[in-house]
Amino acid sequence: MKNQKIGVLVVDDSALIRKLLTEIIDAQPDMKVLAVAPDPLVARELIKLHNPDVLTLDVEMPRMDGLDFLERLMRLRPMPVLMVSSLTDKGSEVTLRALELGAVDYIAKPKVDIASGLQAYAELIAEKIRACAQARVGSTAGSHAADDARRRAQAVNASRQKAGYSSTEKIIFVGASTGGTEAIKDFLIDLPADMPAIMITQHMPENFTRTFAERLDKLCVLKVREAVHNERVLPGHVYIAPGNQHLEVTRSGANYMTRLHEGPPVNRHRPSVDVLFHSAAQVAGANAVGVILTGMGRDGAAGLLEMKRAGAYTLAQDEKSCIVFGMPKEAIALGAADEVLPLTDMPARVIERLGQRINRV
Repeated sequence: MKNQKIGVLVVDDSALIRKLLTEIIDAQPDMKVLAVAPDPLVARELIKLHNPDVLTLDVEMPRMDGLDFLERLMRLRPMPVLMVSSLTDKGSEVTLRALELGAVDYIAKPKVDIASGLQAYAELIAEKIRACAQARVGSTAGSHAADDARRRAQAVNASRQKAGYSSTEKIIFVGASTGGTEAIKDFLIDLPADMPAIMITQHMPENFTRTFAERLDKLCVLKVREAVHNERVLPGHVYIAPGNQHLEVTRSGANYMTRLHEGPPVNRHRPSVDVLFHSAAQVAGANAVGVILTGMGRDGAAGLLEMKRAGAYTLAQDEKSCIVFGMPKEAIALGAADEVLPLTDMPARVIERLGQRINRV
């Protein structure tokens, strides 16, 4: 927003949360609360009146469920939405559904001592609102997205034969943040079952990554799981970094292995994409493929550059297909990407680079 503050509409049935969010947002020099609403029906009228840049939205509210409202909003009047709800912490399935419907990002209300907890989150809330304001948001048939993805996965599974390619040497590394849950799904769903192993760091809190992995496992022909410490990394499998733990690749003889640890946050994140990519450069070298997807900040940029210098083939998602062009932009600026491509072109390019031949659906 040039010479203009980011206008925010706060939607929450809790008067305390509305007050606290208003204080946090209005304390920032570059944003302000235009109005608050106790439920989606009031919010609908305020959106027409104020035309906000960003909407913060609770899930559990009277008169209309937050997810129902989000679905209608993204179909009729797409705009950046930040989910702010107690359900986003314990109800990870609800959060993933909100992201699937078109929400840009989410933040959880504190479990206890809401007032002091939200104040502690002030910097993060402000940062996420800024990212939302810059996000690319379009109309989505969110209500059918999961069904369409399942049907697509079933068609791939039924029609694709194995390519006869299996490698314990080649390995793929992926990093993402804001907008990454859907981008990772779109990337994985087009890959055949006999791909080399894939290791992924997506910025997510604890309890979310297991649900995320389970959801992906149902949609993809690859086997997707939350990584556990010191397990063998196998072709045809995808390993998601658990929330609050760094994921690295190590070597034991001829095998790649996982390593999980709770080292200090890197770029303010744990798990960190840079941690995964640095290990990839050191352990896999030229046998690696690195992919950096949509996300806020710079995590992964330096690691991708190290991978490239170690001989890996590296890809960055282009600006047009990113929800937030932060992490790929930083990687591109460093010269870390061999290629910059739209998300839709990435699976085929990775397959081509690996020298695979697959039967197209």
